[in-house]
Amino acid sequence: MLDVLTLVTGVAALLLAAWCGWAAHRDQPTKDWHFMGMAVVSVLALMQLVIGVVLLAWGQKPVQGTTIFVAYLLGAFACVPAAGLMSLSERTRWGSVTVAASAVVLAVLEVRLYDIWGG
Repeated sequence: MLDVLTLVTGVAALLLAAWCGWAAHRDQPTKDWHFMGMAVVSVLALMQLVIGVVLLAWGQKPVQGTTIFVAYLLGAFACVPAAGLMSLSERTRWGSVTVAASAVVLAVLEVRLYDIWGG
């Protein structure tokens, strides 16, 4: 897997978590700027999903198993968009907390994906 993309996605997720955490600290809901940040992180996760599937199709195998690798890829891709949708229904500071928490989860999933691939 591409180590650089994994690192960039994890760092971007942590930056999004800090940004939304700061908004929650200031008692603010998610705003349009937060959704742009979520879009950037989601595109990075989508790129990782596509590259991971292509590498699997070319015959490369993760060290810890293909099934768990694909499950983590799908979870990493769905994590932030799902939280973004939930934050739309919760237009209080808790919407920002939800996005911040999901971004931290994504960063942890990135570390786990790196381990599963054999990093």
